[in-house]
Amino acid sequence: MFLTLAACDRGGETYPQTTFRPVSEFGAKLNAVFYNTFWWTIAIMILVIVLVVYAAFRFREQPAAPPPRQIHGNTKLELTWTLVPALIVVIISVPTIRTIFETQRRPPADALVVEVIGHQWWWEFRYPQYQLTTANLMYIPTGRTISLVMQSADVIHSFWIPKIGGKRDVNPLPRRREGGAPAHPNYITFVANRPGHYLGQCAEFCGEAHALMRMSSMAVTPTEFDAWVQRMRGAQGGAQPQPAPSAQAVIGQMPAPTGAGNPYRTVMSDSLMQAEGRRIFLGGACVACHAIAGTTARGTIGPNLTLFGSRPQLGAGTLANTRDNLIRWIKDPAAVKPGALMPGTLRGTAGVGPTSLTDAEVRAVAAYLLSLK
Repeated sequence: MFLTLAACDRGGETYPQTTFRPVSEFGAKLNAVFYNTFWWTIAIMILVIVLVVYAAFRFREQPAAPPPRQIHGNTKLELTWTLVPALIVVIISVPTIRTIFETQRRPPADALVVEVIGHQWWWEFRYPQYQLTTANLMYIPTGRTISLVMQSADVIHSFWIPKIGGKRDVNPLPRRREGGAPAHPNYITFVANRPGHYLGQCAEFCGEAHALMRMSSMAVTPTEFDAWVQRMRGAQGGAQPQPAPSAQAVIGQMPAPTGAGNPYRTVMSDSLMQAEGRRIFLGGACVACHAIAGTTARGTIGPNLTLFGSRPQLGAGTLANTRDNLIRWIKDPAAVKPGALMPGTLRGTAGVGPTSLTDAEVRAVAAYLLSLK
């Protein structure tokens, strides 16, 4: 009993991925089905235990006791243990079937469509109604129906944000055969009831970095969501700082990191560092994999980095999005996240050679990416 109580979370905050505090009507409906089944199961278990204990004591063998009265062929008893379980099955199945149809309903015309694409090992979120793309952090407005349209770019994944509810497989869509039925993605339709940052993860083993394939959803008010859309669109407008002509020369004169204070502090101004990082990023191999709205970076192999600096985490939830962690990630992603397909500065991966960036260049690129807010 004490072990059971130790697993309880009264407020739902100690365990941010609890399913017992749903923030959507979708999650609440699923919980209602589970609770209904759970309490009927508990009642049946208690009844069975009571009957077994009663029978064990009431009909136990005693010295010189006559054989117990046989009840074989008791019609009333046989009807009882046949009809009562059948009735319980109906009580459980009717709400379950009703919930299945309710949660599989077609979304309304004004629903926000988010295309969810699973990759090894990160998540891509596309907003076709706004022509926007982001990665690993899904922004959604509260009070509006959200329609997730899910598929995979490689192997089978499983999308699961427990507080929203509904673990759903994310499957690669095979090519349609001649005359065959079309392939369909999976769907989740829900409405988030309150703002918050809700954590999730891939729930289907998908390879070496499966345990580090996380995602999160930022539910905000409709006004805040519109502001986020405008910020994304503003980034698409290309309002980015241009590199200063002398930035490369200053980078070359930057002192090596020291152990005192901030190890990445230099005499270079933040704006100059960011400008040089932008030049290095857009002039190197980074653009082959990543996209940043408003720039020449148009890669689709890796996560979209638009407004990257505003994300709380990097590496699909592997690390907090800080300067030190980002520098560590750029230098050697595979050391942080085994199986990561992004090359580091000294070693490549997946047939791609190392980036060969110097420590100074890595610091500049990190400064640029963190400035994208």
